[in-house]
Amino acid sequence: MPKGIIGKKIGMTRVFVNGKAIPVTVIQAGPCNVVYTRTQEKDGYNAVALAFGERKEKNTPKPLLAIFKKANIKPAKVIKEFPLKDGETVELGQEIRIENVFEKGDLVDITGKSKGRGFTSVMKRWDFAGFPKSHGHRYHRAVGSIGCRTEPGRVWKTKRMAGHYGNETVTVLGLEVVDIIPEKNVILVKGSVPGAPNSIVFLKQSVIANRRKGKLKLAKSKAMYA
Repeated sequence: MPKGIIGKKIGMTRVFVNGKAIPVTVIQAGPCNVVYTRTQEKDGYNAVALAFGERKEKNTPKPLLAIFKKANIKPAKVIKEFPLKDGETVELGQEIRIENVFEKGDLVDITGKSKGRGFTSVMKRWDFAGFPKSHGHRYHRAVGSIGCRTEPGRVWKTKRMAGHYGNETVTVLGLEVVDIIPEKNVILVKGSVPGAPNSIVFLKQSVIANRRKGKLKLAKSKAMYA
């Protein structure tokens, strides 16, 4: 089985575990179908490409359509590669469900596109404090000085200024799997997930699960949500 799966963010709610209110994000994860595989002998690594969502055949490029037909599946909206678990194999067209990849108490890393905020000022984009709001001040939410006289006489690169904010790829590490509802292809993860509702997210086995703090968090999560 792969070490991850593709999903769609539904929204946020809360659930009660042992009398405690836990904020969770609801994600429709899968079912996904195997489009193609990568092998160590041919490609230098072992991985599997999963397809998720629906796509009209007339809007699918012909080279991509041939790949879907070879796997004997319908055209999909999203394709993403995930590493394979050690010693496991999959077949073309095989259906991968959320319960095949994760279980309650696991730690997952979730990647998604953050909400686009458009053109914003430095206070919203970089969390600047701004100027005093007292009477007599001419500036309140301005950026302030961005250079100094004749040296260097220009604005340094990477200077934090107003500009486009959001719509970036963001990954949140080590979120706990609170519950899995197999009949609805739904997974509940503790905390917030990047992206707007109905946006595509990628769930992967956490890279921090083998670290010392990750092992402690994983043991605590397994005990709480088992």
